[in-house]
Amino acid sequence: MVERRAPPWADAHGRDERGVWAVLRVAGVTQRFRWIAPGPTAMGSPDTEAGRAPQEGPARIETVPAGFWLAETPVTGAWWRAMEPSHPGHDEGPQRPITCVSWNDAQHHLAHLNTRVPGLDARLPTEREWERACRAGTSTATWVGDLTLFDGQSPELAPIAWYAANSGGATHDVGTRAANPWGLYDMLGNVWEWCADAYAPWRAKPKRVTAKTKEVPPEKTLRTIRGGSFRNRADVVRAAMRGAFLPDVRDACVGFRVALGGGDDDTR
Repeated sequence: MVERRAPPWADAHGRDERGVWAVLRVAGVTQRFRWIAPGPTAMGSPDTEAGRAPQEGPARIETVPAGFWLAETPVTGAWWRAMEPSHPGHDEGPQRPITCVSWNDAQHHLAHLNTRVPGLDARLPTEREWERACRAGTSTATWVGDLTLFDGQSPELAPIAWYAANSGGATHDVGTRAANPWGLYDMLGNVWEWCADAYAPWRAKPKRVTAKTKEVPPEKTLRTIRGGSFRNRADVVRAAMRGAFLPDVRDACVGFRVALGGGDDDTR
């Protein structure tokens, strides 16, 4: 395997049993990122998956065309307050995920971050990138396998995610449940995460754009959220589950995670 060089923004860089990592330091706070290589990924869920929702289909294999860096955890209160001291957002501690930040707020933050670190190319991941990173090469409901669901709970989910059955109705410090095989924490549970994509039904074939296709104003375009949260039952906290909000909505269950570099022009 060819060793990946340290990116120019990295304060530290290395490799462990889960892959390549690099640390970004800005405004006195740090965030560790994992390298996500390009390649195929399972998308959506089969009809037989427990808890499946209609918006998850059709199940298929897609390819992420370019590698990228993805933060090990959602953006925390410590990171947000250091970078955005006067900006809206809610956190219950420095290591808990920031919430009540809209898609628009996330975009503002990423633009600010790119100004502070030229060439960083900070952005939100696309759905396709997010699902590849979450699944980490697996194709089941979670990276530890399919879920056994009983009264909103799942024994498989408890070690890897904060959700309604074990969260006590609150967010928790990031990185306190088990990481996935690629070293990413809280990809499921704790908080929903904004993706770059506009939300739309998945189709077996892309919708053909014509002169009669109705344009939706950006402020009225639903944006995708993924991963489930501390308030959701187990059937919602799965790799294929999809949700959406308008881009100006600030919700107590929604945060975001930073992606760097690469690029996936998939907008569904």
